[in-house]
Amino acid sequence: MTRLIEIPIEKMTEPQRKLHEKIASGPRGGVRGPFLAWLKSPAYLEKLEETGRYLRYDTLFEPRLSEFAILITARYWGSQYEWYAHEPLARKGGLSPEVIKAVQENRRPADMAADEEAIYDFCVALHGDHFVSDEVYQNAFEHFGERGLVELIGLIGHYTTVSMTLNAFELQVPEGEEPPLK
Repeated sequence: MTRLIEIPIEKMTEPQRKLHEKIASGPRGGVRGPFLAWLKSPAYLEKLEETGRYLRYDTLFEPRLSEFAILITARYWGSQYEWYAHEPLARKGGLSPEVIKAVQENRRPADMAADEEAIYDFCVALHGDHFVSDEVYQNAFEHFGERGLVELIGLIGHYTTVSMTLNAFELQVPEGEEPPLK
């Protein structure tokens, strides 16, 4: 059960209503998950929404790779809702079901493409060790360059914020859905 008290639209402030309308009418198709919490701070949400939109839709990463990084982050944080929301997007983006299943089970996937391996190793090292080795850095750099590394760090940093928000407010998968992470 969520800890969050949802704000009815008719009780929202003008900035909250404008942001709600912007998010609901955009590519996300609705206001749910962390946005329900972030609406409590419209100025913060305004900046997060812009950053999140860039990281989700405009980085150099194709959806297969950006969604892979998001799933790794969701798994690291044990964020049920984040996994629930992004696993279908990862499949649609072309990430193999076998890779998805391995991450879901907290295992290193076998048979990853070289760019997937670079994403996996970089994300797991940064989340788990808070550093990346020279070898992991160099491999990711060779695949994505400095811009890609900046955007990858931004992506997993943003989705760490998403996961922490979801976990702190206990925003879970919709009622009747099975939590995907054990």
